[in-house]
Amino acid sequence: MTRLDAPWLTTPASVAVCTMLTEAGHQAWFVGGCVRNALIGAPVSDLDLTTDARPDRVMALAQAAGLKVVPTGIDHGTVTVIADGAPYEITTFRRDIDTDGRHATVAYTDDLAQDARRRDFTMNALYAGADGSIADPLGGVPDALAGRVRFVGDPVLRIREDYLRIMRFFRFFAWYGDPALGIDADGLAACAMNADGLDGLSAERVTQELLKLLAAPDPAPAVASMAACGALMRVLTGAAADVLTVLVHVEQRAGLAPDPMRRLAALGGSLDRLRLSKAQAAMIDTLRADQASPAEMGYRHGAAIAIDKLAILAATMGQEIDPNAVQSARFAADQTLPVSAADFMPAVQGPALGQALKQAESRWIASGFTLSRDDLLRGAT
Repeated sequence: MTRLDAPWLTTPASVAVCTMLTEAGHQAWFVGGCVRNALIGAPVSDLDLTTDARPDRVMALAQAAGLKVVPTGIDHGTVTVIADGAPYEITTFRRDIDTDGRHATVAYTDDLAQDARRRDFTMNALYAGADGSIADPLGGVPDALAGRVRFVGDPVLRIREDYLRIMRFFRFFAWYGDPALGIDADGLAACAMNADGLDGLSAERVTQELLKLLAAPDPAPAVASMAACGALMRVLTGAAADVLTVLVHVEQRAGLAPDPMRRLAALGGSLDRLRLSKAQAAMIDTLRADQASPAEMGYRHGAAIAIDKLAILAATMGQEIDPNAVQSARFAADQTLPVSAADFMPAVQGPALGQALKQAESRWIASGFTLSRDDLLRGAT
């Protein structure tokens, strides 16, 4: 049997939380992402557990053990126990009673296998005991190790329980799938059959999943599959998926870290289906619409935005980033206009003052940031 060897299993906090449950006669299993990632050697952030104990019982046990407990999702069977400052989300075994494509009505169960069957992908239906023993009722271990993202049971049924699973399917393929194996054909067919279900999801949920997908080291194969099955047009109408393959290559050659906003800007398409912050929307608009030189982009928006723009332009032209343009953008980002409005006063007042300052700035940028304060003031008189 596969056994998990992960440092977070044996921390005093993890031991305390598990002991709290097991000494009271309950099961305690780490579940989902922490088990999957530890198994494949990926970073682990959140530690989630599942148990046969009901939420009120978990809260009572935690309080008796002197641990802080917060009813973060008690209506859905989840409470958060804080041990040594670390949060542990503990959810009671559940089974689905009814679903509407967005939310599920669940009932508690004492059966781990029933809990596994309501999960989305086999690689997420993995459980680890405090001793590292793994419970794998659905064959998720070989899938996780091979990079096979596979729905639990019938993909169509899983998707119709929550249409956001379409987005999750592509996101998980981007992060954990092996492109050499290709995307799961049954899963892709089910996504194509149910792509219109994405229309009923909230913009917030769609945006969150899309940005997580685009943050993967190489999301291009997943996005290409999204386009092929009709899912991409549902969330980003008019997007051109093929540019992403080139952009990832450009990023890697230039040593740029993956950035979901850069990639979203490169894809093009309408943002109407997304819910971006004002700052994010402004960044996309700048990257898509601003036609300024690399130097002016660097001066006005900072070196990072200017280099993102250069990467997008290079990808659309099938080229690599011009290192001289990068240098120009970085130099410009450090420059400060040597004149201010006060330098033109009192000779210039009112609307003319703003115009004079704007003209001086334009001349200074055009000079390659070489004109001095005196040069700019002489040119304004």
